[in-house]
Formats: sequence, C-alpha cells, structure tokens
Amino acid sequence: MDWDNARIFLAIYRIGTLRGAAALLQIDQATAGRRLAALESSLDARLFLRTPGGYVPTAAGELAFAAAERMEQAADQLQRQMQGLDHRLSGVVRVAASETVASYFIMEAIRRVHVHHPDIRVVLSASIQISNLTRREADLAIRNVKPDNPDLIQRHLARKEVGLYASRSYLAQHGEPKPGTAFAGHALVTYQQSVLPGWSDTFCGEPTGNGHIAVELNSGMMIIDAVAAGLGIGELPTHMAPAYPELVRIWPTRSEPYDLWLVMHGDLNRTARVRAVADAIVDVFEADKV
Repeated sequence: MDWDNARIFLAIYRIGTLRGAAALLQIDQATAGRRLAALESSLDARLFLRTPGGYVPTAAGELAFAAAERMEQAADQLQRQMQGLDHRLSGVVRVAASETVASYFIMEAIRRVHVHHPDIRVVLSASIQISNLTRREADLAIRNVKPDNPDLIQRHLARKEVGLYASRSYLAQHGEPKPGTAFAGHALVTYQQSVLPGWSDTFCGEPTGNGHIAVELNSGMMIIDAVAAGLGIGELPTHMAPAYPELVRIWPTRSEPYDLWLVMHGDLNRTARVRAVADAIVDVFEADKV
C-alpha cells in the first residue's frame, strides 16, 4: 500500500467527502480522486460506496483503514523521533489551546518566543476541540484534562476557576438570580450542546433547568462578549473578567475550579524549538501566579 495514497484514503474515511479530504490535505479534489482510484486498483477492491451523503466505507474499506492507520502511526512516530534530534531554534511549532487561554496566555508566550528566537514560527490553533498529539495535529497543547496516554508528557500549569457573571445593564433590567431557584426568570449564555454536551446543566453548582438559554456559542471569547453585551448570565474565567468593566460577578462565593496542563508527545521533548515554546508558555503562567 502506497503511503501517499493511504493518507488520502484516511482523510476520506475520517471526513466522509472527497472535497473535505482534499481541503484538509491541501490538494485539489481531482488529485484526491485519482489517488483513491489508484489505491483501489492496487488492492483490487472497492473501499467506499459513493452515496449522496458522502463516502461510506465498505467491508474492504474497514480492513484497509486498520492497516492504513498503522502506517500512519509508524510514519508519525518516525517524524516525531527525527524532530526529537533537531537542535535548531528555527522552524514551525504547532500549538493548540482554547480561545480564552490563547488570548490571555499564549499570545504573550509567542511574543517572548519571537523576541528571543525570531526564526521559530508558531502556528496557533485556538479551539476547544482536543488536538490529537499522536497524529501530530499539534506539537504542544494546553488542556484542562490531564492526559492518561503514556506516550504523552504533561506539566501542570495552573488551577483557575470560573464564576457567574452578568452585565450591569442585564442586572439593572432583570435583577440578580436567587440561589436555589435554578435561574428562574433569567436568560443564560452557554456553549453549544454539540461542542460541550452538558455544559449548560449547571452553572457553578446551580441547576439551570428553570432558566432560558438565550444563546449557544462555540467560542469562549464569544461567550464573554455575549454576557458583556447583556444577553444573559454565564460562567466566565474569573481571571479574564476584570478586563471587562461592564461585568458584575454574581454570588462571588460560588466558583468551579479547573486545571490547565501543558501536554506534548514524549518524542518531541528534546526538540529545541518545541522546548523553547514550551518554556515560554510555562514562564507566562508562572508570572501570572506572582
């Protein structure tokens, strides 16, 4: 099985469309189609059923996926190990973090990297989706869940907390909610259920069943903006709220803690440019504790 063809097959399998796979791999759709046809020809098997809803793997496709995934894992491991021998303070480092963490911490870390190591180029993906470090979707990730994968190494960065907030204009119009009423008579701002299922079930330990969800968002920064705009009550990081003077904290004694971890694959621990970015991130979080 040719690896160039196999990686296109994997992208089609995971995304379900030829166009989506081509976009992911940054090739044109015709090339992706030719590569898939070449793979099917070499294996003498149909790997997908072409349906109006997308590409559905056949039984042969499921078997091919298992083999192609092993090829991918071996290729990724080789690349990580080669990177681990790289002592140059130049090149690309991919970092994944949530929007709020990226805005408040990672931008400053990138600034420090560019001051000391201008030949390092940081590619930052700001999303609450967890990047797969084994597949090299990122070299470094900041997560709020400690990984249990033995191939990953982690460092605890900080313990933060979220609190309840509303805008001054919202409270002037609706008043403050009463504890124990499950936000009866109040509007709430939350993540989309498809992004973080169950997020809106409770806010800082208070059930939300009697509240009205005014807006669901897929962005932490947009949630802060929506609460600041007076759309409703939301859970916000307490360390970011002071930057928004129109916000008022509700029930200040209530909060929910969360931890932040810096995670990388063990094979990259000795890569100079990855270590430089990791050290800058750690320094920013350490400075925040002072």
